[in-house]
Amino acid sequence: MTTFDTADGTRLAYHRVGAGDPLICLPGGPMLASAYLGDLGGLSAHRSLIRLDLRGTGESAVPADPATYRYDRLVDDVEALSVHLGRDRIDLLGHSAGGSLAVLYAARHPDRVARLALVNPSPRPVGLEIADLDRREVAELRRGEPWFPEAFAAFERIWSGAPTAEDWAAITPFTHGRWDAARQARVAREESDRNPDAAAGYYAAGGPDPDATRSALTRLEAPVLLLTGEYDVALPPKRAAEYAGLFPQGRLAVQPGGGHYPWLDDPESFVRTLAAFLR
Repeated sequence: MTTFDTADGTRLAYHRVGAGDPLICLPGGPMLASAYLGDLGGLSAHRSLIRLDLRGTGESAVPADPATYRYDRLVDDVEALSVHLGRDRIDLLGHSAGGSLAVLYAARHPDRVARLALVNPSPRPVGLEIADLDRREVAELRRGEPWFPEAFAAFERIWSGAPTAEDWAAITPFTHGRWDAARQARVAREESDRNPDAAAGYYAAGGPDPDATRSALTRLEAPVLLLTGEYDVALPPKRAAEYAGLFPQGRLAVQPGGGHYPWLDDPESFVRTLAAFLR
């Protein structure tokens, strides 16, 4: 673990895994400690992964001002890390909600990004709407799973507009390409690494305008890879293609059998795709 100070004096930590040119990795959750990324299925054999613990998570300090948890405010932290590493341009990877932060960094600092990898990114920063029908089409692909009837019934209650907290928990299997005992234990363990206060502030009111973000991204000349899983109900492949199309040099990769954490479902496929893009 290594630390550095941000512009407002908050001390942040990052973890270096592997060797080679650095790839800054921004975790999702929102506001999960970066440990869940691990070595991204073995990607550390090709690049030095710089896993940032966002403020208030993992080994990073809690900020004096909780308003700085909002994801557009975190862009300055990514820039501070880039400066700390001595990089004029960076290769950047964001997963899920961390993709929102990566996208905003690229929109604000297009000349500072060499390559941008978005792994199952949240569509929120660009205002991309995911319809219930989009999610239903992907969910239907899992009918052969033993957990499907109960999880799908919970999804239908959510779509009806009358969900309970138990319903949201019950659809968790749809987030994963595999839902076995090992994956269930991993999910339970990772939840303890989330900062709920920080998570509540990540998408707080007053954030960036999606239309302005879309406009800014047209100036991004760097290559962009958007990778999603075939089974990801959070960003179905059909909508992921629209997302990738927002970038002048964007392209889409859909991992067969992958969920929202594709490096866990098929590490070899995931690493092969990312390593080729980053080469």
